[in-house]
Amino acid sequence: MRKKFKIYDFNESEKRITEILDSASSFDELNYIPDSDKLTFTNGYYVYCTSVFVDLRDSSKLPGIHQKRVLAKIYRAYISEVVAIMNGFSECREVDIVGDCVSGIFETPLTDNIENILGMIANINSLISVLNYKLEKRGYTPIKIGIGASYGRVLMIKAGYKGSAINEVVYMGEAVNQASKMCGLANKAVSSPVVLTPVFHQNLSEEQRGWFTKSWYTDPSYYYGSVINLEMDEWLANKKK
Repeated sequence: MRKKFKIYDFNESEKRITEILDSASSFDELNYIPDSDKLTFTNGYYVYCTSVFVDLRDSSKLPGIHQKRVLAKIYRAYISEVVAIMNGFSECREVDIVGDCVSGIFETPLTDNIENILGMIANINSLISVLNYKLEKRGYTPIKIGIGASYGRVLMIKAGYKGSAINEVVYMGEAVNQASKMCGLANKAVSSPVVLTPVFHQNLSEEQRGWFTKSWYTDPSYYYGSVINLEMDEWLANKKK
């Protein structure tokens, strides 16, 4: 969300708050993600979708290991290619980058769509193995990520205010919050790089569900495991020979 300087006016702010709270806002329930141009500063939509978070592990230690120039290269390679993978799936509706965390919103009305997103997660997981191979060849420390995925309801609104250059679409709610929590567990609370919510997991195929293990001693429960892209892993295996 890129800013454009404008002096803050408390009186205008107070008026906007009153206008928002007193408005007869419309928040329709939809089973698809509408075009963002249908959003105004007074409406919004509750939609069902999949949210995926990808975050670096121990990123705070990297500045003490690498020079700034090297660190910038690592961040750029990691972020650019995770974004490229997400953007390469037709289900993708939004990609966001905050620090070293990349998140995406995906339209997944069918179980086939959710299965596709698991394939995307496999691509990201294998991509990190490829990146680490290239990092180690250059004498750099490999990185580790966590990936979290959730399916559920979110509120889609336009952020900002009338007359402001800042008017991005924002997704908030269950699916986003849960995906963030699952990401925080991956390669941290559990040794596996991928953690899924039960709802996301139950919408996978029977074979795919078998790739993950259920956590029995937590509330809420989750499923953890690892998935890979076979072609990317075969490429990597050939390079290492």
